Amino acid sequence: MRADHQLRAFEQILNSYDGSLPLHRFLPVYFKQHKQMGSSDRRWATRHLYSFFRLGKALPLLPNEERLSVADFLCHDTLSLLVEKNLPDLKESVTKPLEKKLALIKAKYPDFDIEQIYPFHVALSDGMNKEDFFTSFFKQPDLFIRVKAEEANVIISKLEAENIAVKAITDTALALPNGTKLETILSEGSYQVQDLSSQHTGLYFKPNKWDKWWDCCAASGGKTLLLHSFEPIIELLVSDLRESVLLNLDERFRLAGIKKYHKKELDLLQNNDQVLHHYQFDGIILDAPCTGSGTWGRTPEVLTFFEERKINQFAAMQKSIVQNVVKYLKPGKPLIYITCSAFAAENEAVVQHISDTLPLELEKMELIKGYENNADTMFVARLIKKSQD
Repeated sequence: MRADHQLRAFEQILNSYDGSLPLHRFLPVYFKQHKQMGSSDRRWATRHLYSFFRLGKALPLLPNEERLSVADFLCHDTLSLLVEKNLPDLKESVTKPLEKKLALIKAKYPDFDIEQIYPFHVALSDGMNKEDFFTSFFKQPDLFIRVKAEEANVIISKLEAENIAVKAITDTALALPNGTKLETILSEGSYQVQDLSSQHTGLYFKPNKWDKWWDCCAASGGKTLLLHSFEPIIELLVSDLRESVLLNLDERFRLAGIKKYHKKELDLLQNNDQVLHHYQFDGIILDAPCTGSGTWGRTPEVLTFFEERKINQFAAMQKSIVQNVVKYLKPGKPLIYITCSAFAAENEAVVQHISDTLPLELEKMELIKGYENNADTMFVARLIKKSQD
């Protein structure tokens, strides 16, 4: 009966969810409205929903209960009641490596096609190992933090003292289990939560002392903080369309000890000459609005609800934004174009378009294959503005 109870809770929430809110925001609201659900019910419902969405659109003809059982088997190495009930022949294999479990599912369900997990897989950027990418969706990505190199050993010791598994990826990047609560262990300002691939984009910045840089889609300021870690003696302008995220940026900058910066609320799809007419920058970071398709391992519900038309909508927006910001870049200086997308239309195709139509020359670009490091997949390009003839 307990398995049936868990299934009913899962189905009730699934039927209430339409994808308009991220699942991690929807669930707390739902649980608050359904206070009869105990902590165990909430925990199992959350596990089941995330597992279910990680299956994407694979095995579409199976009933939801069976799809959920397959997904839970693939996503976890602890046995659930639903797997025990519906896949009794596989329950002894729940601790096997994911590759072996995928082979068992394929043997049991010949229609299982790993490409169906991720919608619109033909649109992916070049160089992607599709099988590894699709397989990565059954694993929760890690939580990554960025620390100062000289403080890394102390921070690692503090985390290990709390029995938290921590792995040093670089001298400044640490990987932790997703969901790790850091607030009570590490002091404010001693670390920044930032995905490993996002940290990697900083290698393309190359700022110089006294430079003037503009982070034009700054959001909560992660890329600016990364830039500042490479060269603190620079003049900063940060802008975003949303005032609320700029307030969050103010708090993050305060904790990081950044006091001198300019901030503007700007819509980069509009002409901002009246505000920016006198600005000329030594570097511009454009962390462009995008589908976020390289981060869906953290938000697997999007695998089900994403609409293909959005790919071209975002690509058009990205091209327009580049066109509107490049005029404020000094000749010979870099535009750093970044997305957290896995789609070629938002990555290589945008770089090709702006190289063909704007005075920008590609120096280097990279698809950052986060799925190789249990991180997000991202794209970065460094383009140099051509000198005026």
